[in-house]
Amino acid sequence: MASLHFLGAAGTVTGSKFLLEHDGQQVLVDCGLFQGQKELRQRNWQPLPLPARELDAIVLTHAHIDHTGGLPRVIREGYDGPIYSTPGTRDLTALLLPDSAYLHEEEARYANKEGYSKHHPALPLYTVPDAERSVGMIETFGYERPKEILPGITLTFYRAGHILGSAVCVFDLKSTRQRVVFSGDLGRYQAPILRDPQSVDSATTLVVESTYGDRQHREQKPMEALRDAVKGAFDRGGVVVIPAFAVGRTQELLFHLRNLEEAKQIPVVDVFVDSPMACDATPVYLAHPEEHDLVMKSLVERGASPLATQKTRFVTSAQESKRLNMHEGPAIIISASGMATGGRVLHHLKHRLPDPRNTVLFVGYQSVGSRGRKLLDGEKECRIHGQVVPVGAEIRTVSGFSAHADWTETMRWMEGFDSPPRQTLLVHGEPDALEGLRRRVQSKGWKAYVPGYLEKVELELAA
Repeated sequence: MASLHFLGAAGTVTGSKFLLEHDGQQVLVDCGLFQGQKELRQRNWQPLPLPARELDAIVLTHAHIDHTGGLPRVIREGYDGPIYSTPGTRDLTALLLPDSAYLHEEEARYANKEGYSKHHPALPLYTVPDAERSVGMIETFGYERPKEILPGITLTFYRAGHILGSAVCVFDLKSTRQRVVFSGDLGRYQAPILRDPQSVDSATTLVVESTYGDRQHREQKPMEALRDAVKGAFDRGGVVVIPAFAVGRTQELLFHLRNLEEAKQIPVVDVFVDSPMACDATPVYLAHPEEHDLVMKSLVERGASPLATQKTRFVTSAQESKRLNMHEGPAIIISASGMATGGRVLHHLKHRLPDPRNTVLFVGYQSVGSRGRKLLDGEKECRIHGQVVPVGAEIRTVSGFSAHADWTETMRWMEGFDSPPRQTLLVHGEPDALEGLRRRVQSKGWKAYVPGYLEKVELELAA
């Protein structure tokens, strides 16, 4: 009848990939990369458990690499059908996938140069041409516009409020009268720039993310925490290095730093956005007014620059990035990746971590095994590009800037259902988060279950 096969983000917070099977048709919802621990990352090299050419469609909830980064591999394996997303997701994926491919290519080149890989030669997971081909296969349509993507399967996107283009995906299965709802990554209510998550009124099966299923964003005043972290480093003459996802988090940081600067709560200093992708993504955010909340829309209509401070510089070339190592504080460097797992931020960390004048500020979730989590857990040294780097800098975190709903906001979104789904399946979380949300969902009288990696679950019919 209908089933879900959990190929990723099951028992972990990364590698989102779910196979929806109905009446002999197979739809892959998300096609993400595993990140963090080595045993998870090794899954990225494994083929799908079914021939890729047997897939009938791929649907993307949003553009982040843990939801889209596996597309080039699946297409290389033979998939040649449609890929569906919102226009915002397509525009961001056109930046993220080639950038991801470039990072894989660079990592392989650097490993071969330095000789720290056990593979000879080290190869990239995929290439820039692979990524560009994937982007060219994406077809888009807007929110609240139902589309029959396959015979008897209608897809509707609703706003998820996580990043630009992020969507709750609702599948209506005609022959069985089932409605399968994927929350994707839910955003936060009353967050800046984007509109709030939209409610969905019904589902027979709900697949809901659980990233913060056991936690609340207790930082009630993240602007103050950001201000204090910045001023602390500036008082020491140091540099604030902020590992931040190039899409979503960087734009929100720029929005808040601009507000702090305008309110004269921080001085006017150099703010470097050192990520080609973030440099390209920022104008994409400005180019989608249909996604903007009222404050953002008002600023744009007035001709303001809501995503830049007075001295924001967007760093694109590798030479400019290297010159930042010579820049003395005070300054702020915002650079990808958000979990410090790759990208230009590693070079800044290697240079800035030993100096106690500096601050490394994490502003988002750090998965188990990631370099960011290890630094937050207090490790006194870390390995970057095969070198051991001592940690002398101050390590801080501000949870209030998370783009993920916490458990209270997730439960608030679930209150939008007119009646409980027949089954609620919890994904995209670490074990404690999954268990925490499972207990809370069950306390509502809903049936909740945490599927395991590669588990297949039969979907219940409507009452």
